[in-house]
Amino acid sequence: MIARVAVWDPMPDDDRDWVLEAVAGLPGVHGAYHLVDPATGKGLSIAFFEDETAAAAAREAISERAKAIGWHDVPHPAPTSETIYQVMRHT
Repeated sequence: MIARVAVWDPMPDDDRDWVLEAVAGLPGVHGAYHLVDPATGKGLSIAFFEDETAAAAAREAISERAKAIGWHDVPHPAPTSETIYQVMRHT
């Protein structure tokens, strides 16, 4: 299993439920969390995938949904960093 961790400064507070909806039910997608520090506005986006193939499918599904709703037609903040981790243990 792998995890993608994106750091946001600040964490976008617009409606991004469409991102989670775009990947819901895809094989190998094990969940995602969007976390925010209410004091600073900084945030983390953490998503879990069975492997890189599942992560790539999720990226494609998100990209397709973004095109469909016109997301790329206006500027939006991007994460300050993104890192892929190998999950060592989980419950």
